[in-house]
Amino acid sequence: MYNYRYYCKNLHKYIHIVDVCFFTVSQEQIKNLYQRFQQLSGNHEKISRDDLERIPALNNNPIRKQIITAFFDKRNQHQNDVGSLDEIGFEQFLMVMSHFRPVNSTATEEEKAIVRKQKLRFLFNMHDTDNDGIITLDEYRTVVEELLSQSGAIETEVARSIADAAMLEVASTNVPHMAPDDFYEGITFEHFEQILKGIEMESRMSIRFLDMNTATMRCGKLSS
Repeated sequence: MYNYRYYCKNLHKYIHIVDVCFFTVSQEQIKNLYQRFQQLSGNHEKISRDDLERIPALNNNPIRKQIITAFFDKRNQHQNDVGSLDEIGFEQFLMVMSHFRPVNSTATEEEKAIVRKQKLRFLFNMHDTDNDGIITLDEYRTVVEELLSQSGAIETEVARSIADAAMLEVASTNVPHMAPDDFYEGITFEHFEQILKGIEMESRMSIRFLDMNTATMRCGKLSS
């Protein structure tokens, strides 16, 4: 029962994360996420990459590796830090999950703009694997290859050619007067924002973690 009491004791912290991230989630959904977190961790206070690797719902996701890595990326904790964590607690788990939830309907236009930038930064970080602030051709190629080749219908070399052509198109758009011999270093975050300008993000970012069967939990009592 320790974890149940811990949840109730820290519920105000979890609600605060929801508030500062301006995303839509109810106390019932926070409870469900906490229960799922406990299942993944084996009722421990923290989870590891191995715990997330065992989630069946992620098995067929073409960017499974990037999603799992994102949970342990310090850049996604809104603390201006870089590097990776070996394990994360529920507060950190909830912070990352906020990127997959729609913005609160009561949010102001300024708050919606902040949320959009946070979501875009989260996606950018998934591609910028070496934390240098640029998505290089190699990094972009790796993601495209995984997206296209995992289906088995496209060979790796074909996927690589598609990635190269796509990056060339991005380069010509972002640097329209680039000379033939110029070297395009890669996509900066500013370029990334421009590429996705006008694309609605809320309905395009989702992830399933709640494939579970648990007891109903309320602070004050526990019922099955």
